[in-house]
Amino acid sequence: MSNPTIEQLLKSSSAQLVNSDSALLDVQILLAHVLNVSRSHFYTWPDKIVESPNLNQFNDLFARRIDGEPIAYIIGQQEFWSLPFMVSPATLIPRADTEVLVETVLNKVDSSTARGIDLGTGTGAIALSLAHEMSNWSMLAVDYSQEAVELARKNGINLSIDNAEIIQSDWLSNVDASWLAACDFIVSNPPYIDEHDPHLSQGDVRFEPSSALVAANDGLQDYIDILNCVKPYLKQGGYVFFEHGFEQADVLHQLFRECGFSNINTVKDYAGNDRVTFGQFI
Repeated sequence: MSNPTIEQLLKSSSAQLVNSDSALLDVQILLAHVLNVSRSHFYTWPDKIVESPNLNQFNDLFARRIDGEPIAYIIGQQEFWSLPFMVSPATLIPRADTEVLVETVLNKVDSSTARGIDLGTGTGAIALSLAHEMSNWSMLAVDYSQEAVELARKNGINLSIDNAEIIQSDWLSNVDASWLAACDFIVSNPPYIDEHDPHLSQGDVRFEPSSALVAANDGLQDYIDILNCVKPYLKQGGYVFFEHGFEQADVLHQLFRECGFSNINTVKDYAGNDRVTFGQFI
């Protein structure tokens, strides 16, 4: 049997990927990765034969996708804020909705020379995107996982970002005293899923580290822990920004109020769900 053309392979493979909401896109990304081309190549050369070495490599990767493994882990990369981030099973895969968190920080922090800390940085997506966007800002990104720290540092190097430092720390415990009362903002997308949530056994999250997803106390414990330790690091008027689950905005407003924050607001994501809540230290 002869090898398929690009068009034939895309059509037959996407038909098999019944459990994906983006089957054709998934297959295009995998094949583009194997052939080291952009997806636009497929529209220009649909009748080009996929040679056996490339076909075998594609089939190996496609089998992993059939098993449910996320595309980002298979190819080792995910785009965020129009930047390419390396990912690994040691970190959460950056989501498009998290770009709302980045947008919100950029909209609210008006200092041209702001200093900010990203807690639980993972791949570094939030801190490095902010540092890339605002070259005069100084960012400190922390993560408890040394694997995540090393990955985020690699992303910083690959993106040629020199205004972001990445360290290992359990929240703020290892942060240098030079950051005390020096932050214009602190931002975090911490674990916020309840440990009994049935979605943890479904879809892509089955492959992601539970430590980046699950928090105690109905998914609220990390917000509580962060709010209880951030004030010494904030300037007067500094902000704390959180990404959260779509049903957690009201309780986060309450937590911010209980910790003495003011000007508390929530921003919706691209689907119209509550996604980012922030408060100001006055």
